[in-house]
Amino acid sequence: MPQNPKLVKIEQIATGWVNKYVLTYEMPDGRPHCYECASRKALEEFRAGLEARGEGRTANAPDAVCIVARTPRDTLVMIREFRYPLNSWCIAFPAGLVDPGEDIVTCACRELEEETGYSVANRESVRALPQAGFSSTGLTDETVQVVFVEAEQAGDAHTEPNELIEVFELAVTDVAEFLRTNTTPIGTRAQLILESFAR
Repeated sequence: MPQNPKLVKIEQIATGWVNKYVLTYEMPDGRPHCYECASRKALEEFRAGLEARGEGRTANAPDAVCIVARTPRDTLVMIREFRYPLNSWCIAFPAGLVDPGEDIVTCACRELEEETGYSVANRESVRALPQAGFSSTGLTDETVQVVFVEAEQAGDAHTEPNELIEVFELAVTDVAEFLRTNTTPIGTRAQLILESFAR
């Protein structure tokens, strides 16, 4: 197995909703290498996560959930959300950040209802993938736990004023055609999950 670069220094260069860091590594051949990245985590939590993963340990609870909600009509609850970094609407599954101290099931139920107005039909049937996945390993340490739920329409969505979301249902039988004809930007996670339904 190749030798790992050695993390030498972490410098926080911007703070906010997302923090920006410069990581300095010593490469296996001895030369220095600086790498810019972003994290929602403050410096000490970010550092602890880097050190844990460097030692082969799991670090941190998931930062967010992605909710794959299926209705009794064999449809998937999907959203079109305006994403400011893209300056465009984007196709996705409902998702959101895990609140401090919140478990995954509670977060999935809360976020699904807030974003879509749908509720989880049976909390006991909620199924999460075995581990959270990283959103974009070249940019951030953000992890997202994918959760599968049975859902039913319960009421209206309760979004934040600057959260622009349109909810729609996509029949499982129409997923392949949707993927073939969709021209709206779509996240990789949504593409891959939909592709699994198309097969």
